[in-house]
Amino acid sequence: MAEGPVPVLEVKGLRTVFRTRGGEIHAVNDVSFHLNRGELLGVVGESGSGKSVTMMSLIKLLPMPPAELRGGEVLLNGQDLLKTTPEELRAVRGAKVGFVFQDPMTSLNPVFTVGSQIMEPLREHMGMTKDQAAARAVELLELVGIPDARKRLKSYPHQFSGGMRQRVMIAIALACNPDVLIADEPTTALDVTIQAQILELVKELRQKLGMAIIWITHDLGVIAGIADRVMVMYGGQVVEQAPVGELFANPQHPYTRALLQTIPKISGAREARLKVIEGQPPILNAPLTACPFRARCEYRHDACDRENPARRAVDGRQIGYGHDVACHWRAPASQEVAHA
Repeated sequence: MAEGPVPVLEVKGLRTVFRTRGGEIHAVNDVSFHLNRGELLGVVGESGSGKSVTMMSLIKLLPMPPAELRGGEVLLNGQDLLKTTPEELRAVRGAKVGFVFQDPMTSLNPVFTVGSQIMEPLREHMGMTKDQAAARAVELLELVGIPDARKRLKSYPHQFSGGMRQRVMIAIALACNPDVLIADEPTTALDVTIQAQILELVKELRQKLGMAIIWITHDLGVIAGIADRVMVMYGGQVVEQAPVGELFANPQHPYTRALLQTIPKISGAREARLKVIEGQPPILNAPLTACPFRARCEYRHDACDRENPARRAVDGRQIGYGHDVACHWRAPASQEVAHA
């Protein structure tokens, strides 16, 4: 029996493969996690670790082919999204699951006004009239902090700054009051000042609306400030998952520890150098039969070459509901990781 509240989203054994001319790429490998109502789950890892592909697989946003879902369940309020018809899935996208992409300029249609793009899901999913949708669009723009909202409905994407375009994307994602908001590195292309504004906006919206959020990023500093739980991905699978405070205080996977050590530290030591993770992420051209991090791991031993480790509980709780890790090595309890 699951511990804690009933999750709004539950993913079990998700597998996604890309068919290419050079063979198959096993991009998502047996990923399982859950998301509770009102919770913010941070998903971290290097580029190529499977973060974005996993989340796009949930609502079949990947082109199929070459992508192919090879198994698993994606339960949104008990409904398996992988078994829905295209019509049922269209009703889910936007209405029950909102998605904010990394680059708003490529996500927004340049030939339509911002107002028309916000109004479209309102009319399609909520059956609003044009006037009702326009009034709601103004409310949404005001909610995400865009001044002169009624006037800006007639503006085109290129007439907004990068930060304002990202606010528009958030407004579109929130239009139908979705159960889950997935944000895929939404602040990466923005300068640090605008990043801070967007993060503060998300905190405020989460408090007002009580929505569940999945926040994809490579920036552990961002996760430390906004997440409840953190899921670390590598090689297309979950290698560690824990409450945010526990993950930073007691990381158990060598990859998580290495990520924390790459965070720049504020110190007076001029000789301090930024640490890097040596090596490259694995090429996932075959099912995983060994630990995907072994070639870069300082704690590697024979078992790492023989078997891909399953997730095990660190704190005795059910997998996914406390602190768990997929690693043969066991971190000494007294060993600490220095990070900012």
